[in-house]
Amino acid sequence: MDHITFLVAVVIVTALAFDFTNGFHDTANAMATSIATGALKPRVAVLVSGILNIVGAFLSTEVARTISGGIVDDTLVSPAMIFAGLVGAILWNLVTWLAGLPSSSSHALFGGLIGAVWVGAGSHGVHFDKVVDKVLIPAVASPVVAGLAALFATYLAYKLSARARQDSVTRGFRLGQIASASLVSLAHGTNDAQKTMGVITLTLISAGVLGHDAGPPVWVIGAAGLAIGLGTYLGGWRIIRTMGKGLAEIQSPQGFAAETASTAVILTSAHLGFALSTTQVASGSILGAGLGRRLAEVRWGVAGRMVLAWLITLPAAALVGGLSASVVKHGGNLGTAVIALVALALAVVIVAASRRNPVRADNVNDHHEVTLRTPAPTNVGTAA
Repeated sequence: MDHITFLVAVVIVTALAFDFTNGFHDTANAMATSIATGALKPRVAVLVSGILNIVGAFLSTEVARTISGGIVDDTLVSPAMIFAGLVGAILWNLVTWLAGLPSSSSHALFGGLIGAVWVGAGSHGVHFDKVVDKVLIPAVASPVVAGLAALFATYLAYKLSARARQDSVTRGFRLGQIASASLVSLAHGTNDAQKTMGVITLTLISAGVLGHDAGPPVWVIGAAGLAIGLGTYLGGWRIIRTMGKGLAEIQSPQGFAAETASTAVILTSAHLGFALSTTQVASGSILGAGLGRRLAEVRWGVAGRMVLAWLITLPAAALVGGLSASVVKHGGNLGTAVIALVALALAVVIVAASRRNPVRADNVNDHHEVTLRTPAPTNVGTAA
């Protein structure tokens, strides 16, 4: 700990800030369908999810090792580059949260780091083969696998319960959703909390506090778990609305099927060290569950906007991370201060904009789209 400089401390705080945004950005992955079907009350859902995110953070460190020693060369990375990458990830998380789009916090983080390291250390600082194997291939495969699994599970659920009373089916699957949503939250902690652990570990390695190929210390695991848990409890209501009401018309059997499929895919990937997007997995599962029920409504327009956000997340975050790294590289401590102030100002503007059309626990199930209101023009003159 005696090697931790002021810049390293700033990076650690910024990483935990990203972890916090990751929490409220991704609450929907675990709890959107349970809230939409009434299996859990909104506030209870985010509390359960937050606690289990913290527990999940302690179950595995494979994904953390992928980030700290996988996609970038830790011998070429500096704390300033990591700070710049985190800025790109945080701003993209806030922009997509404002729009109610369930984009990938994971890919925002990867994009920000890749852009910052590319600018700061050159293209050889990025292990593009690892990016393809550990990030891009899972990004394509995971929502497809989860969607197919949820489609089959939904079909099976309705087939097996076809002769049962409707109220008994609804009540039984709602109870099942409580368990399955809890497992998604646990799985989310084993995957997403580790990404911040990996970033902080990479920072400590680059500062000489830890040796190369070191795993995250216990205090890093605890801090990352707590940050994502607090963010989850805050509740990303705007994205919960989109995923719970926007992608498909979800009933309790579909919600149970979607959450079970998401859990299986996320836990498998965490065990293998694939740093996939839990948002993409959960969204694929919800779409699959929608397709698995006969005559269910699937809103392809919302799905199309979501996929577009997926496609531009990594390059958009990489662009902001690269620009930030350039300012930090040429401006030193002053450049770092400027980027921090600009990022803080933009974050304040985004949060203020969200209050024009607030989405809260009490209205999260009212509509299936998040709209941004602009102030109505005022009439300067009066009619004759």
